[in-house]
Order: sequence, then C-alpha cells, then structure tokens
Amino acid sequence: MNLFHFLNAFFSDSANWSGADGIPQRLLEHVEYSLLALGIAALIGLPVGLVTGHTGRGGNALALLATAARALPTFGLLVLLTILMGLGLTPVMVPLVALAVPPILVTTYEAVRTVDRSLVDAARGMGMGPLRILAQVEIPVALPLILSGIRSAAIQIVSTATIAAYVAFGGLGRYIVDGLSQEDYTKVVGGAVLVAGLALVTLGLFWLAGRLLVSAGVRRSR
Repeated sequence: MNLFHFLNAFFSDSANWSGADGIPQRLLEHVEYSLLALGIAALIGLPVGLVTGHTGRGGNALALLATAARALPTFGLLVLLTILMGLGLTPVMVPLVALAVPPILVTTYEAVRTVDRSLVDAARGMGMGPLRILAQVEIPVALPLILSGIRSAAIQIVSTATIAAYVAFGGLGRYIVDGLSQEDYTKVVGGAVLVAGLALVTLGLFWLAGRLLVSAGVRRSR
C-alpha cells in the first residue's frame, strides 16, 4: 500500500471519527497539551525576555540558559521524570516547557534589544518612564519578532507533544505509538499527517495574529 492508500483507509474509517480514540477527541487532547505547555513557557519566557531586553542586562546568562535547555533530550527527560514521579501531567509538561522556553525567551530579548534606540530616546525625552517605554514603544515595535519566537515554540510543542502517548497519555501521538506497537501503519501514517496538519494550522494562526496585532506601520518597516 502507498501513502494515499494508508490515508484513505485511515480517514474513511468511521470508527476513527468517534469515541475516546476518535480523531476529534485525540485532536482536542493534543491541542490541550500544546496550549498548556505554550502558556506556561510564555509565562516564564516573555517577562524575563522583556525585562532583560529592556535593561540590556543578562544577555550572556540567557544565551547559556538557552543552550543548556536545548541540549536536554526531550524524550529522555520524559522517561526519567516518569520513573521518578510516576504517571501524571507534570512529567509530560516539563520536557515540553523546557523545549519551548528558550526560543520565546531569547527571541523576546533580541527583539527588544533591536528596537531603534532613537525611538526609546525620544520616548524618554517626552517624559515616559521605563514601564511606559517598554509597553508603548519597545513591545509594539518588537512584536513581530516576539511572535516569531512564540510561533517557533508552538510548532516545536505541537510536533513533540506526541511523546505524551509514550506514558499512556492521549493526543495524536496515540495513533503513532499504538500503530507502531500493533504494526498498523495506517494509524501511524494517519497520526503523522494529523500532527503535520496541526503544525500547518498553527503557522496559519500565527500569521493571522501578526496581521491583527502588529501595526501596519511596523509591518511595512520590516
């Protein structure tokens, strides 16, 4: 059977569209894991990146932290935490958050640092304080790059959240893990295509967010 036969067999099977193992339920689980991990990573990475970018301090420490976090083996960390902590959401979230924090944190820092200093000086000359400068000048101008960091993290999470299935969680990875164990390659191909499709949808959503949130003037300048 070729790829198209596998896809047709998977998506045309009515059993794959209902129940606890149906596509809608697995897709919902995958999105829930991804959103939770991305939300936690953003709560960690964005404030630190904004503050360090605004003050210009801690850049070297951020680079070291990002390098260390990227060196962590995601699957190995998942297995280790599961052994130490048992089954649960925490062993799944920690590797995903560790994967997502570096691109958000480092990109946010760099985005704020690349804002034209003449804009900051002009805002300071108008009597704006540090918080107003950050909120009304630096963040709006840096927003395209900030969104790109969050987008990168989101894609990595969506692609990697399949590991949740290895510790008895749901999500689209369930099709891949179960399909491999059962030698059912129809499931494997179907699950892989669903993950790839969700990643493409994520890219589209961030493109739309950029169009809605970034001012037209900033878009044109870039």
